[in-house]
Amino acid sequence: MKLEQLPLGPLGTNCYVIKEDQRALIVDPGGEADKLIRMIERRELQPVAILLTHAHFDHIGALDEIRDHFNIEVYMHEEEQNWLMDPEKNGSALFGMVTSSITARKAEHFIDKGTMEVEGFLFEIRYTPGHSPGSISFVFHEAGYAVVGDTLFAGGIGRTDLPGGNMETLLSSIKTQLMDLPDDMEICPGHGNMTTVEEERKNNPFLN
Repeated sequence: MKLEQLPLGPLGTNCYVIKEDQRALIVDPGGEADKLIRMIERRELQPVAILLTHAHFDHIGALDEIRDHFNIEVYMHEEEQNWLMDPEKNGSALFGMVTSSITARKAEHFIDKGTMEVEGFLFEIRYTPGHSPGSISFVFHEAGYAVVGDTLFAGGIGRTDLPGGNMETLLSSIKTQLMDLPDDMEICPGHGNMTTVEEERKNNPFLN
């Protein structure tokens, strides 16, 4: 099960395309739908679903274009179900210098912690609030990587000054839900380069 990272939109938000044979899961479609569609069609992939780590505007800008183009459904945590339709809650109304107001239709599926299977893709969902109240991380144990959204970055952590953010909750999520993963587990963040659990446990200044 291979993973490809594609930075998209004005904030360079990482979209991840997880591939098994020619089927694909899309995690956080970000912005620039045309760029993502071109990449998927160039590789002759067949997307089966969209997963959202959370519903901030830079992760959902291309959501409706992608779901309509490929006729696929969206999975996210119930805590942020109303954020897709609300520019105040998804943050786009607060970043007028960067983007216009962004909205998307309601997700088809709400998901919570535990093991899940979507169209043959097996993964674990871990509830990792703090950056936002409905943040979740997708752990692909067999493949050895975890897509964590804006919870944890290489050498940093997600901001907590946006609506619903909480530093104490974020640090607890990272320490209890991500740092117990194997040392060599790759961490795939919402921005910037990938890292590992071991690297962040030893060198991330927010965790030491």
